[in-house]
Amino acid sequence: MLEKLFQLKAHNTTLRTEVLAGLTTFLTMAYILFVNPAILGETGMDKGAVFVATCLAAAIGSALMGLIANYPIALAPGMGLNAFFTYTVVLTMGYTWQVALGAVFISAMLFFLLSIFRIREWIINSIPLPLRSAITAGIGLFLALIALKEAGLVVDNPATLVGLGDLTAAGPLLAILGFVLIVALDARRVTGAVMIGILLVTALAIALGVTPFGGILSMPPSIAPTFLQLDIAGAFDIGMLSVIFAFLFVDLFDNTGTLIGVAKRAGLMGKDGHLPKMGRALIADSTAAMGGSLLGTSTTTSYIESAAGVAAGGRTGLTACVVAVLFLLSLFFAPLAGTIPAFATAPALLFVAVLMTSGLAEINWDDITESAPVVITALAMPLTFSIANGIAFGFITWVVIKALAGRYKDINPALLVLAAIFVIKFGFFNA
Repeated sequence: MLEKLFQLKAHNTTLRTEVLAGLTTFLTMAYILFVNPAILGETGMDKGAVFVATCLAAAIGSALMGLIANYPIALAPGMGLNAFFTYTVVLTMGYTWQVALGAVFISAMLFFLLSIFRIREWIINSIPLPLRSAITAGIGLFLALIALKEAGLVVDNPATLVGLGDLTAAGPLLAILGFVLIVALDARRVTGAVMIGILLVTALAIALGVTPFGGILSMPPSIAPTFLQLDIAGAFDIGMLSVIFAFLFVDLFDNTGTLIGVAKRAGLMGKDGHLPKMGRALIADSTAAMGGSLLGTSTTTSYIESAAGVAAGGRTGLTACVVAVLFLLSLFFAPLAGTIPAFATAPALLFVAVLMTSGLAEINWDDITESAPVVITALAMPLTFSIANGIAFGFITWVVIKALAGRYKDINPALLVLAAIFVIKFGFFNA
């Protein structure tokens, strides 16, 4: 049955290899089980329900990817988009988390339609590569600011907006320890470095009496507080237009980049340089995102950590299905997730931020008409606490600077239309 489903022999792999690859991928991305409830919980969502939604969304998404596309790529609620969901849409713009979930559902539906009608290629080709790299880096800086804030290393200051936190307190010190530990373990290529760092910091916090111990195993909490609680009608508010676009845009490029990157490492790219079954993979991803919003979590997306499983030999969808089973088993670890404090998950956020900002290395810094919009895009996200604002400022500055510099060939109709929409949004419908 497994041979028929996943074509193991054709991909030169075995059941044992695929299972080990699935375990490897799971260990590298299991930190989302602790981080996602901590972030979304700040909106007022029930953390236990979010934990269950995270497990189920990851399990469903990974299984869909494995069964529909037969790719060794796992899915889970995406980093960056969960922070945007909480800190921008809910806490800054003032929308309820139910409306935010509605926006996630609408963006996922649009993503599904784009995948069905194959409009994805046109959109991707319309956005210059420097802006794509800038968006990824900007999300990294956004996560970094949130991580430093959650760790207590950066605090508000009425005179300078931000200032240094109390470095004599246990939380900031343990967060610093967690970050350097994760980086050191990753440098040594230790599987599950992020999760190990989170758990070790939590164990130290419990031993020092900083954090109470809530247990390890129990029956899964109820998902009722978040299940089918999304407000789709409320998400059609004009102020949510840029939010929906940000969810869609980031998910689209994040998925495409992840799929191509992991597929290259796995040797799954076609001879023509294209990825076979890309459409199936994107349909699986968008379906998982819709399902996640119904369950009660932010956008579900493909994880670049899947490359760890590929490095361990994973070549088929069986790897993703093993990850799905492990996420289902994780349902029984809700007390452990509830025990982990914010300063233990903050190092994971900061580590992911470091990885995401590496995209700035691809920028041509000698061309000021490219580097200026890139810097504006990347800085606008953390400084306005919004991924959507960063994307908008990036598109607008790219079009205006290129036009004034006489570089009209670098402006395509899609960019021009999007920039105009954002100008109208800021001028008349700013939220």
